[in-house]
Amino acid sequence: MNENFNLNCPIPISDYEKVLLAHGGGGTLSHQLIQKMFFSQFNNPLLNQEHDGAIFEIGGTRFAFSTDSYVVQPIFFPGGNIGELAVNGTVNDLSMCGAKPLYLSCGFIIEEGFPMNELWEIVLAMKNAAEKANVQIVTGDTKVVDKGKGDKIFINTSGIGVIQNDVFISPANCKPGDVILLNGNIADHGIAIMSARENLSFETSIKSDCAPLNSLVENMLAVSKNIHVLRDPTRGGVASALNEIAQKANVGIFIEEDKIPIREEVKGACELLGFDPLYIANEGKLLAFVAEEDVEKVLIEMKKHPYGKDSTIIGKVTAENMKTVIMKTSIGSKRIVDMLSGEQLPRIC
Repeated sequence: MNENFNLNCPIPISDYEKVLLAHGGGGTLSHQLIQKMFFSQFNNPLLNQEHDGAIFEIGGTRFAFSTDSYVVQPIFFPGGNIGELAVNGTVNDLSMCGAKPLYLSCGFIIEEGFPMNELWEIVLAMKNAAEKANVQIVTGDTKVVDKGKGDKIFINTSGIGVIQNDVFISPANCKPGDVILLNGNIADHGIAIMSARENLSFETSIKSDCAPLNSLVENMLAVSKNIHVLRDPTRGGVASALNEIAQKANVGIFIEEDKIPIREEVKGACELLGFDPLYIANEGKLLAFVAEEDVEKVLIEMKKHPYGKDSTIIGKVTAENMKTVIMKTSIGSKRIVDMLSGEQLPRIC
């Protein structure tokens, strides 16, 4: 055994002897697992950026590198499938770093017995998604596991993109006075997954918002270099994303419930199922923290784009209530919007 290993030392997460499903949900338990188990041992300046990807420089050019794994269940859902989700998810993570995505890798873990026609449908979806996002899948890997030792198919995508020298996007850049923009209705993806998983039917079709956001971000950056933070509120939803930013930047965040767009059918489904839409995953949404003087022109540009036509202002950054998200409710009261301990809907992406 390597003499540098000390397996007898106390496990940093002392409250849990085993990994729980909630540790992968994007909430408090995920945050604790990542901070105490991984960050404590892999500690380095690039990792400690706590961004959607690592930002680094080679030969005077700045790059972003990101990776994500997709275990969504079911693998086919209204508005997309696991393949399309895998491409768009990594494209969006790179975009949230302010990068122009260029190249992706893809790794497949496939369970023995998985139907070839379904694999073909997933591959075609990935091809189409990559073309739509103007990226290339340039390398990858395939593994097959014994029947019963996997769950149909898991996909990992990693990506690299280039960042213009005058673009500086980071959670640490969030400042009091910044205005928070959201590019449309929340919770569509999570409710679409839930409806497919549980065979629920609603009066109107609820589809995932799965989409590549790189062209929208490119247009936003073309009109303003005062965009301080970008974040796609996937696992854990808008609430978790805002909490992560508030804690990293040591600021307060104030949002207004009535200004957060949500489809009536999604709102009704959340009420029926007992879910809070603020915590439900999205796959085609972004939060932008913009300096007040540039908000109007960024919002106008967002509304011109198909994925930003419903963009709106939902709140602001304050110097009060540091590391806390406060929401003015629809009835006029105020409440703290905290992170969930786990995830309302596991295996959502």
